[in-house]
Parts: sequence; structure tokens; C-alpha cells
Amino acid sequence: MTATQCNAPAEIHSGESPSQGRGSYWITTFGCQMNKADSERMAGILEAMGYREAEAELEADLVLYNTCTIRDNAEQKVYSYLGRQAQRKRANPNLTLVVAGCVAQQEGESLLRRVPELDLVMGPQHANRLDVLLAQVEQGQQVVATEEHHILEDITTARRDSTICGWVNVIYGCNERCTYCVVPSVRGREQSRLPEAIRLEMEGLAARGFREITLLGQNIDAYGRDLPGITPEGRRAHTLTDLLFHVHEVEGLERLRFATSHPRYFTDRLIDACADLPKVCEHFHIPFQSGDNEILRAMARGYTVERYRRMGNMIVGEMTLYDPEVLLHPVTAKLRFELDPETRPELRPLYNTCTDTNGPSAKVFMDSRGKLNERLPGDPLYWDAADPRPWGSFLDESDKRYEQFRRRQ
Repeated sequence: MTATQCNAPAEIHSGESPSQGRGSYWITTFGCQMNKADSERMAGILEAMGYREAEAELEADLVLYNTCTIRDNAEQKVYSYLGRQAQRKRANPNLTLVVAGCVAQQEGESLLRRVPELDLVMGPQHANRLDVLLAQVEQGQQVVATEEHHILEDITTARRDSTICGWVNVIYGCNERCTYCVVPSVRGREQSRLPEAIRLEMEGLAARGFREITLLGQNIDAYGRDLPGITPEGRRAHTLTDLLFHVHEVEGLERLRFATSHPRYFTDRLIDACADLPKVCEHFHIPFQSGDNEILRAMARGYTVERYRRMGNMIVGEMTLYDPEVLLHPVTAKLRFELDPETRPELRPLYNTCTDTNGPSAKVFMDSRGKLNERLPGDPLYWDAADPRPWGSFLDESDKRYEQFRRRQ
């Protein structure tokens, strides 16, 4: 997990000059793309309220931490940051402190007891209500907003950190119950946006010069299963496949991505659509989590290693059929293990799953008791975060496919 700051030139949307506004703000974002997208929306709300972006965190009049609870180090880092801001708050009572995101949802009122200087604790489902919640803070209230909330269609103009690539949320929450995962309890139940609203947002981005859009969801393949409608063929009327066809022809859009996928819902029809639609990038992030069926069953993942291998090989087969020059590694994944597979033979199935599925690159998460030993060259389990190439461990720069991939990105 990484912490990022919104630090592009700010724009005042309220018509006020910075000197007439409410002061300055600073947002630090921990975690996934969903959090980054939420931070862009909250930055847009703050600027519409008359805030301007601060030049430094310790100079801001409002400090917001958009938090992640998936990994302990990201959570502990938030408390470290809050300790520094709590000291500022005691010296300057007018400072507004906000904790948003998954830690806020998980801890709720207990976060106020741990850091009583906080003004607002708000879960991810309340991101587009930031202005309403801050109005309560301005009335002297200490606010906790973690109750389950239906996410209304957001009309906020997000303050984008890029002018080329944009995030577009298509489904919020997750209905899965993987035994190791906290996401359903902090992100809430699945709520799909209507396809017309998604396309309208994408058309607005394309009109402003955005050329690449990533559709986001904690479990994006589940898109539409909470929306009504059945086709004459007897399938759901709204699926991720249907959405891709619906938004593919947005004028000005050149590249289309989506994340994150679940192997249980990644269908043959979706694979065919990705091969047929030229704007869809040849990259699929599909966590497999383990290469052992018993562990997958204990995780309640709902699929087997054999199903994942079939899916991965079909993706590569379809993409290669569509374009013989396509990369051999269009699938990236996440997996978890306790110790280095070279010292724990029982973890070798993880390695086998990578190699048997045309070698997907992987982000490797280890149990806190584990330690990754020095990597083996070419080991598909290794992902080097410092490598500028997303699949740096797999393609040599002399390979003609690498240059082709670099141009596409």
C-alpha cells in the first residue's frame, strides 16, 4: 500500500478567490485505486466549498486522511500521522481533522476515543456527503458517519490528479465473504451504478481530453447483479460485458481498463468481449490468492486452481488469436503466503499456478511472520515495485513484445 497526496494545482469551483474561501486543505490517500478515486471526488467537493489546496500538509486548515485497513502497516501509519496533527489541533482549535475510508469505517467511534482531536470520522460510503458532514462539524459537532448508506449518484466534479487517465467507479462494495478479507465489512454491500450514468461521466472525461479510463470496483465482474432485468436468453440484463459494449464507443476514448476481477465471475463471454473490443487493454488483474484447492476452499473463494488455469489460458489464447503479437503475460494477480516458496515446499503450488497459467506477474503479500528471501531470476512469484515496467520480471527490453507493450501503455 502506498500513501499519495493530492498536490496538483488546485482550482476553485465556487467562484470565490482563494483569499475569500474557507482556507486550505490537504488529502493523503492510502491504499487502492478505489480510495484514490474517492479522494479525487472529495477534493472536488472541498474545492466547490471554497477550499484551496495547501502547499504543505502542516500548513493546511483541513487535513483529511483517506485510509486503508487491508495491511497493518498502512493502518499504523495513519495513527502516526494523526499524532502529529493532534498536536497541531491542540495549538490551533480551528484546524479540521478528518479520517475517511476503511479504517474510519472499521473503528468508528473508537477512533474518536483514541484520537479525541478528530472532527469527522466517515466511511467510504459517505465520500460524496463530505460537504454535508462538514456542515455539521462547523456547527460544533463531532461527527461519526459509518452507518450503511445507499450511495446516491454522485454529481460532484472530481478534482482529477491526471489529465490523461481517469478512474470511474462502476460498482461499490462487495458481497463476497472471503475468510481473510475485511472489505465487505468496511466497503458495504454491492451497489452498481446505472450504465447511462457511467457512460455520461466517461463522455465528460473524454470531452476534457482524457484518453484512458479505468472502470473500478472491489469486485467489478459482479457489476449489475443488483440491478433489475433479465434478457430473453435468460441471463442478467446488466453485466460487466454489457457495460463494456455500452461504453466502448465513447468518442475520444482510446484505452479502456477495468479492475479488480474475481475468478468466480470472469466468464467466457467477458473474455470474448475483451478480445473483440479494440479499446480494451490486454491486461486483466485477477487475484488467485493460492495455488492449493484446500486453501482456496478454506478462504471461501468459490473456485479451484483448475478453473483459474483454464480461465488464464483462455484469456491468453483469445488475446493471441486476436493479435498474434500480444504479450504472453496479460494476467496479473495477487497471492498470499507465509514464507519463501524455496524454503517451504508445500507452497510450490503457488509457483505452479503462475507457470501453468502462462506466467502471470504477481503482487506478493506475505504473512507478517514471513520474510521474502533474495529473489530468483525470472521467478513468476516475484514482483519488483521499483521496476518501471509493470511486468519487468518477465520481459527483457530486447524482446520485441516489450517495445510493443511500452507503446500501448
